[in-house]
Amino acid sequence: MTDPQSAPATPIWFRTGEATVLAAEGQATDAMPEVLIGSVRGPVGQAFASMMGQAEGHTRMFVVRDLNQLVRPATMMTTKATIRSAEYVELLGGVVQGATGDAIVDCIIEGILPREGLDELCMIIMIWLDPRCAEDPNLDKRDLYRTNYEATKLAIARAMRNEPSVDELIANRKSVKHYALDGVVDY
Repeated sequence: MTDPQSAPATPIWFRTGEATVLAAEGQATDAMPEVLIGSVRGPVGQAFASMMGQAEGHTRMFVVRDLNQLVRPATMMTTKATIRSAEYVELLGGVVQGATGDAIVDCIIEGILPREGLDELCMIIMIWLDPRCAEDPNLDKRDLYRTNYEATKLAIARAMRNEPSVDELIANRKSVKHYALDGVVDY
């Protein structure tokens, strides 16, 4: 049985968050993580455990900051795009994974994630890594790190604060539109 002092006062069962941080000019390094946070004993824990196998084209891996530095809470990352090259895997398991891990640890340091009961939580992060990154000889890895770091922190913070609120969504219903609908739908 878990030490009750290590568990959060109010269990976190199912929190979601997302964020987009845009790339520097001329780069395809936009980051758009989607985060699921919850108790290892609940639906998020079940989903986390079921991801232990691999799915062709969508590598799943624990988030580590470096060798032998698995982050807490235990976090699994996977891709939104199909992996087609070793270069893509290298970027995902290198720069992107490092940025994601650093963001998670900084969320603990900054109090965004609760330090108490951290081992009772797990996270799943779906990562957008543009396939063009693996083919770009002028890829700016610093920008790839920056966008993934910033977006991961923001997505986790939004999940923990349950943002956007329903009131915010209702208030901006007519003023915010999906970028892909520009010229398609009149508001």
